[in-house]
Amino acid sequence: MQCEYCQNYLWDEEEEYNFCNIDLDMDEMERFLNRAEKGCPYFKYYDEYTMVRKQN
Repeated sequence: MQCEYCQNYLWDEEEEYNFCNIDLDMDEMERFLNRAEKGCPYFKYYDEYTMVRKQN
């Protein structure tokens, strides 16, 4: 999956760049960066229409 489609990938208006909103401690970050898998375990697909569907 691509970060652009993740709900944890946010836009910072002040700094004008995207960033991952997952707050990892040092051990978690090391495991994340050194993992063998290609997919991100924190990926959550961003679907802007989810709220609209719930309202109907």
